[in-house]
Amino acid sequence: MSAPEKSSPPKNPAKDVTNTHTASTKRKTTAKKTAKKKAAKKKTVKSSTEASHIPHDYTHGDEFTENLIKASKISRKIAQEYMQNPDPLQPMQNSLDDPLNVTKAFGELMTQMALHPEHIIKAQNRLWQDHFSLWQNFARRSMGERIDPIISPKRGDKRFRDDEWSDNQAFDLIKQSYLLTARWLENMVDDVEGLDKKTQEKVTFYTRQITDAFAPTNFIATNPEVLRATLESKGLNLVKGLEHLLEDLERGHGKLAISQTDSDFFEVGRNVATAPGKVVYQNDILQLLQFSPSTEEVHRTPLVIFPPWINKYYILDLRDDNSFIRWTVNQGYTVFVVSWVNPGPELADKTFVDYMQEGIFETLDAIEQATGEREVNTIGYCIGGTLLGCALAYMAEKGDDRIKSATFFTAQLDFEEAGDLKVFIDEEQLKSLESRMTQAHGVLDASDMAQTFNMLRSNDLIWSFVINNYLLGKDPIRFDLLFWNSDSTRMPKTLHLFYLRTFYLENKLSKGELELDGVLLNMSKVKTPIFLQSSREDHIAPYRSIWRTRKLFSGDEHVTFMVAGSGHIAGVINPPDAHKYQYWLNDRETDSLADWWAGAIEYPGSWWHHW
Repeated sequence: MSAPEKSSPPKNPAKDVTNTHTASTKRKTTAKKTAKKKAAKKKTVKSSTEASHIPHDYTHGDEFTENLIKASKISRKIAQEYMQNPDPLQPMQNSLDDPLNVTKAFGELMTQMALHPEHIIKAQNRLWQDHFSLWQNFARRSMGERIDPIISPKRGDKRFRDDEWSDNQAFDLIKQSYLLTARWLENMVDDVEGLDKKTQEKVTFYTRQITDAFAPTNFIATNPEVLRATLESKGLNLVKGLEHLLEDLERGHGKLAISQTDSDFFEVGRNVATAPGKVVYQNDILQLLQFSPSTEEVHRTPLVIFPPWINKYYILDLRDDNSFIRWTVNQGYTVFVVSWVNPGPELADKTFVDYMQEGIFETLDAIEQATGEREVNTIGYCIGGTLLGCALAYMAEKGDDRIKSATFFTAQLDFEEAGDLKVFIDEEQLKSLESRMTQAHGVLDASDMAQTFNMLRSNDLIWSFVINNYLLGKDPIRFDLLFWNSDSTRMPKTLHLFYLRTFYLENKLSKGELELDGVLLNMSKVKTPIFLQSSREDHIAPYRSIWRTRKLFSGDEHVTFMVAGSGHIAGVINPPDAHKYQYWLNDRETDSLADWWAGAIEYPGSWWHHW
């Protein structure tokens, strides 16, 4: 959308104060000129108003003033409707409630800081030295000297991409001052002694949330891109931004539901999830989709994929050019994909064992019924991989050999180093979660899960949209991946609490303590060929955690461990024609992850053909 043209108001006529003997004549002439210019100004404002559909009560000022007034009215509406009237669909919580159990963690942090004041003093001195050096550099740069920055954004930090953050000395000072202060705060928290690992992880995570929230990019006055847009559009970006904010609040029934993409543009079956398939089986928790091979010669053994039940299956079929499903059928495979149901209260009591029996074993039966083939190759993605791993151990105890191979996409079986998600899981938080799910008739709303995952990458999945949608006033982009990301599902109470407690909190499977349906699971008894895909920048299932999963199986001869470039999604969805990322492999037996990296070979492009 192009910015409206600027129209400067006419200047007042200059008063002649030197020729006093002609003052009366000049006053008459001036009055006539002023009257004409006022009429012209009124006509100009009226024309501008009609062009931009601004109500008549705004016609007394220029466009900038009109837009500021309009923004003020929207702000008052937001305050009146949503700040004074909480969401009626959400139960009121006591102001002292702490469902995330943050207060206790920071209380312990303050206690340890008080016991070790020398760390605070040392950190404070370092901060003052850094800022003194920064101001020295500012002065030298003001004199025309070229100065390297004291601190630069970390690799992958996209917040300071605008040229003004480097070219403009004032904004460069703001940027470096923020980065120094954020580093000081995060390092000071990280270096505190006496905290247990769980508490340390929690205070580190929430400290990072604080520093991310107070970044200068998130405020109008300290973001050069927003200031530039405000001047160029005469404040129209602020009006549109507040309108977007109001729409998001209305859609979320008072809770802020940030629009990450243009959801109206996408439609399942029309421009996403278009691979031709058919439903061949369904039960209470799933539909089984079959996709036929597109080649003349086909592989005899079919492939079945178990996606996570947190999101929809079509992450594997977004577009024609990045669809894993389309690519696989083009390799001659008959592909089956589980599409998990979006559970309601009627499934609140479904258990992890139910998902194994009805999700894994009934699917295997249905595939044999559809194809006549008893054996299958399998893929488990994220939570779907955790379920598949448990099923493999269960089948090993039962002597069931229907699975010929198992591939795990960013899936964890050992949760000792399970990443930032562990921050949200302790007994206090699980009790709070159970209470909320009980009040919600046995399910966890999809928006709650989405909010949790967004916090794991707040700069990319929260603040970038705050800037784009609310400060710059831009419409959300059309991005199929973000559409899929927002199309999340509810979690049934019994299954979800079991998964969080058994795996994340207690890590029972890796300890050999998990019993399902009367069978004690032992991963070392699984002899099925295993392919473990991990991603270098995965914040949900870190590659370090996948490495630990590798060690659960007996011997390296039937286990392949691989690290792909990018993260939890792009590390998996990396088609051969994209040429975007790389992957690493090491065929030698190694005892440690460091040794594995030391001998790993980097390969360009997609890992799909190697798999």
